[in-house]
Amino acid sequence: MIEVAGLRVVLPPATVALDGIDLVVRQGEFVVVLGRSGAGKTTFLRALNRLVEPTAGTVRVAGRAVTGAGVAELREIRRQIGMVFQQFNLVRRASVIENVLAGRLGYVPPLPSVMGRFPADDRALARACLAQVGLAHLADRRADTLSGGEQQRVAIARALAQRPAVILADEPTASLDPALTGSIMDILKTINVEHGLTLVVSQHQLETARAYATRIVGFRQGRVAFDGPPSAVTPAVAGAIYGDGEGQ
Repeated sequence: MIEVAGLRVVLPPATVALDGIDLVVRQGEFVVVLGRSGAGKTTFLRALNRLVEPTAGTVRVAGRAVTGAGVAELREIRRQIGMVFQQFNLVRRASVIENVLAGRLGYVPPLPSVMGRFPADDRALARACLAQVGLAHLADRRADTLSGGEQQRVAIARALAQRPAVILADEPTASLDPALTGSIMDILKTINVEHGLTLVVSQHQLETARAYATRIVGFRQGRVAFDGPPSAVTPAVAGAIYGDGEGQ
């Protein structure tokens, strides 16, 4: 589902964020990318859909080349890649349903969408996606009246509304109260299991990764330090990822 070869990202002026990443993610996997802050997790996720431009290497998603794709082709490819951000990235003054409908922007003509004119089928899909995250009753509320956990669930519903093949989630619980981590990760795991969607989720907490991942990829200083099942993450492996025992 995701094929990465020789991925290198150098951020201005000369920071090597990723250095030679080779990784294949199979359909239906729940991959947690684990590592300390600054290990390259966010850059890796954003390079997969070219929110960050790779310096070298190739990325393919659902059989299509992301690297090298032109503007129109990249827009089509991004339909297949839902993104959940740490800071939610909602339009705070818009309603919940309007935020979820933003997930359909890649499928509708620009002018009608600017006017808020989405087909009835898209509106029905958006409401169904809200129901999947338990927020159907808040569809007409303004996004800025919701709690942080509710806003992140809206963001997940927006990603689902794209009907993607892959969902990327960049530390989706980092901006939330720790007590909400389980509820958000439970939703993502349900999506993975019930919809068969491929998920790549970055985290810095080892125990969360162990509880939800089918596979853990540990990043350290822009390189892969570990790739394997949660059961194989021994104290020595954790040390190789974190360097000082953090996260154990």
